[in-house]
Amino acid sequence: MFSTGIFVFCFYFLKVCDTVLYSVFRPVIMDSISFSQLLIFGVIAWLANVLGGLILYPIGVQKTYKKSLKYILALGAGFMLAVSFVDVLPKVIELWLKKEVAQSSEFLLFPMVLLLGGYLLTQFFEHTIAPHFHLGEEVHSENLISTSSAYTAIGGLLIHTFFDGVSISAAAQVDYKVGILVFISVFLHKFPEGFTIASMVLAAGKGRREVLLANSLVGLTTLLGVLIFYFIGANVGVTVAYALPVACGVTIYVAASDLIPEVNHHAGKRPLVSLSVFAGVALFFLVHYILHLVLEG
Repeated sequence: MFSTGIFVFCFYFLKVCDTVLYSVFRPVIMDSISFSQLLIFGVIAWLANVLGGLILYPIGVQKTYKKSLKYILALGAGFMLAVSFVDVLPKVIELWLKKEVAQSSEFLLFPMVLLLGGYLLTQFFEHTIAPHFHLGEEVHSENLISTSSAYTAIGGLLIHTFFDGVSISAAAQVDYKVGILVFISVFLHKFPEGFTIASMVLAAGKGRREVLLANSLVGLTTLLGVLIFYFIGANVGVTVAYALPVACGVTIYVAASDLIPEVNHHAGKRPLVSLSVFAGVALFFLVHYILHLVLEG
């Protein structure tokens, strides 16, 4: 039954994309995204974090949201993987082709090391110095965790949320279409992220005020990533070539090492959860096509 909901969601999501993209981006010069548009992206990502946490409070909404959470995770994972490998990684290679006089494949060594560094950086902060947690999964109150454990885990998340913002800003400076697609991929996992943060704070014995503060901090970190890189990148053009592969590594980690294991964990005897990953990839190509029609048509 939920499969129908997924397809209905995709249908209306694409209609909204079509309307919003046409009204917001069509009038601008089609070679870059303006600062005000990047600011809107950062604020929306911030609010999505906060709303993802507050969804725990209305009981009726919470039950409905928890049922759909695994599908949202899967959809976001597929979309993020598609963006990373189809759009962002080719742009990284293109940047380094222009930067270096490529006589052999060795010119790709450094950007690939940066990509690996972004992946390992996220592993280090999320699962090495921070306690283990499952993105998008509720921590039940009967399994209380210490306040320090909860806040250490949130601190680990700050690195990846900062690079969420960096990836939006860096991708937009290279190609406005890639920037929009990266923003959508970030947006899709912000609600489960907020849900996870809120559940950890509640499990540590804290209340709504602390939930709001923790999710606001994590969302603000994404906004700061957008703003800081925008101003650095505007003054130091070469920065994009270094930041984009690192951000791509972080995105691949979140999709492949955070979200996909959760999808496989929740799938069990529900193949529709796994199929939602493929729906996320299909959604990417549909949004990509809409962007082509709206922004270049």
